[in-house]
Amino acid sequence: QVQPVESGGGLVQTGGSLRLSCASSGRTFTTAAMGWFRQAPGKEREFVAAITRSGHTTYYADSVKGRFTISGDNDKNAVYLQMNSLSPEDTAVYYCAATTLTYRIGAYYQASRTYQYWGQGTQVTVSS
Repeated sequence: QVQPVESGGGLVQTGGSLRLSCASSGRTFTTAAMGWFRQAPGKEREFVAAITRSGHTTYYADSVKGRFTISGDNDKNAVYLQMNSLSPEDTAVYYCAATTLTYRIGAYYQASRTYQYWGQGTQVTVSS
């Protein structure tokens, strides 16, 4: 079992920045990758970014490329999501997720079904 816990959400104006953190506990040595997903009201949960534990390979949704940066600290069992140039369309609950599965094809890390462990989420609201 791995228990991810998110923090860092809040209210920010358009064009502003936020940094989300995800601290994991439990059997973190089994983690192969961590991902961030988000879900806006009335919409399905969507992939935002992911990072592998070994090599720190990163993946991003097209909608956040160039604005968001995912990073990880294996020693702290933590993953971060730096979000810049935020817009109201980024308003959502952001979830951190962990998977013990290893894939060579990065697309698999963009699927929510890949992840076995999920945090409770943190709200990000961007005002216009």
